[in-house]
Amino acid sequence: MTRTYAIRTFGCQMNVHDSERLAGQLEDAGYSLVTDGEEPDVVVLNTCAVRENADNKLYGHLGHLRAAKTANPGMQIAVGGCLAQKDRGEIVRRAPWVDVVFGTHNLGSLPVLLERARHNAEAQVEIVEALETFPSTLPARRESAYSGWVSISVGCNNTCTFCIVPSLRGKERDRRPGEILAEVEALVAEGVLEVTLLGQNVNSYGVEFGDRYAFGKLLRSCGSVDGLERVRFTSPHPAAFTDDVIDAMAETPNVCHQLHMPLQSGSDRVLKAMRRSYRSTRFLSILDKVRAAMPDAAITTDIIVGFPGETEEDFQQTLEVVRQARFSSAFTFQYSPRPGTPAAEMPDQVPKEVVQERYDRLVELQNDISWQENRKLVGTTVELLVATGEGRKDAETHRMSGRARDGRLVHFTPRGDAVDREIRPGDVVETTITYAAPHHLVADGDVLSHRRTRAGDNVEAGLRPRTKGVSLGLPSFGPKPAAAVSADMEGCSL
Repeated sequence: MTRTYAIRTFGCQMNVHDSERLAGQLEDAGYSLVTDGEEPDVVVLNTCAVRENADNKLYGHLGHLRAAKTANPGMQIAVGGCLAQKDRGEIVRRAPWVDVVFGTHNLGSLPVLLERARHNAEAQVEIVEALETFPSTLPARRESAYSGWVSISVGCNNTCTFCIVPSLRGKERDRRPGEILAEVEALVAEGVLEVTLLGQNVNSYGVEFGDRYAFGKLLRSCGSVDGLERVRFTSPHPAAFTDDVIDAMAETPNVCHQLHMPLQSGSDRVLKAMRRSYRSTRFLSILDKVRAAMPDAAITTDIIVGFPGETEEDFQQTLEVVRQARFSSAFTFQYSPRPGTPAAEMPDQVPKEVVQERYDRLVELQNDISWQENRKLVGTTVELLVATGEGRKDAETHRMSGRARDGRLVHFTPRGDAVDREIRPGDVVETTITYAAPHHLVADGDVLSHRRTRAGDNVEAGLRPRTKGVSLGLPSFGPKPAAAVSADMEGCSL
């Protein structure tokens, strides 16, 4: 009988990408995704150490799983990801019903570790200190039929004092451009319309093979992939952001005019304490250049409130940068110490009540700016890639949701003479914005156009892309040899 699996993912897009690889390996090993209402034979928790209370969340989930494990001793529980890399054997000590612990550098070990734990009847903990293989060389079961993550690098060479990622993910390692383009083409061959290029500092791509303009070249190369309609990327670092990337964004038709640029703080003094190697003037100048080249660009950001030593004056400087930047939205965080980071040991930790009060003021300001910026779009026509799970379906309007090319979420009414049969996630529609809120837009008029896509066909049929691992080792940009995509279009080999 086929064993089933379920994966619970915590944290960032990198973890979502890794979970797709874990699912691909398990299915290659003969497992199948658990169906609703069934208990899985294997539960994998892919953890994050960056978020606040990550430990409590993990052990809370493990506590809930203990009863299921007691009722079904044959069930296996595996813990991977950043928290596993950090805590290692501590996980099995605190939760002895866990069967496997593996780290960020050995994702490919999961099926073997599960089998070994079953054979030996004891927990297997395997944490390696260096990357064994790029996650992208592993098979993947994709979560979306229309949008895919493509990792271009792993790890980080920066030393931000609040961040634990470099110690858990290691130094930056870059994939060769030929491998990346091969994976993009494999996804498009499966019907995917949109890819997001993923890296801890995506625009420092190329540092390992000595080409500081590699990321801009990669964006332009994605423009030549037939059938690829949208290209996004996350997250760049302001210190490494170069003008050639702005030019590539503006001049490559399928690269979306959306930019997520983490600010973290508007105070130069705090930025220095964070070891962020840019200052507020540099940050704002990048935004000015982006908007000069792409006036319609939607720019989002990350901001940390209450970093150790932050004064009211520092916070006021952050508010002023936010006013000038006019972000379409912001991911705002209250600073909390992460064990193992320099910031956790810094003096002058800001009291929780002060952090909360500043956070509330920042959110109020950004919500007002987001609302103002969104209201400018009322009456404009937008192209939406119809999404699933990104918004409510109103009982009266039966609204669906989609993402505009600039990344904004739009709830729309799927009606009108232009609708071809039924609108499905993965289809593309055009509609007119009728209402704006701080965090979404509404289009309640008739759909102006509707294009059925292969991605929509796959959603309707319950199919999701499966891609084999990609490992080409090509060091140059440009058209990929035709032989690089296998005949069955499930993946790439050369």
